[in-house]
Amino acid sequence: QAQLVESGGGLVQPGGSLRLSCAASGFTFNNYAMSWYRQAPGKERELVALILSKGSGTGYTDSVKGRFTISRDNAKNTVYLQMNSLVPEDTAVYYCAARGPYSSKYDYWGQGTQVTVSS
Repeated sequence: QAQLVESGGGLVQPGGSLRLSCAASGFTFNNYAMSWYRQAPGKERELVALILSKGSGTGYTDSVKGRFTISRDNAKNTVYLQMNSLVPEDTAVYYCAARGPYSSKYDYWGQGTQVTVSS
């Protein structure tokens, strides 16, 4: 069974940091591009960051560029999102997602982890 399990969310003050982790199992992780999405209440799900299967390329939405860093450890089947300089607008449920090399859509999604940025 393919699974993605996020962890690392929580409550932080503005300006603080969190590192999210997504542990993958049940598929060939190193063949999949991985992404982090987020969804705030009443908002559409938004792509936050993307990393290619070998970690050779990354991309970010403009609102997090320079503050967030996506990385992966293929030996551990884990993708990370380092979140620095957090602002209240970052509050959302964060999801990781996996897309295989022959897929035009994301194949697997995690359950999400809540990030709340508040003073």
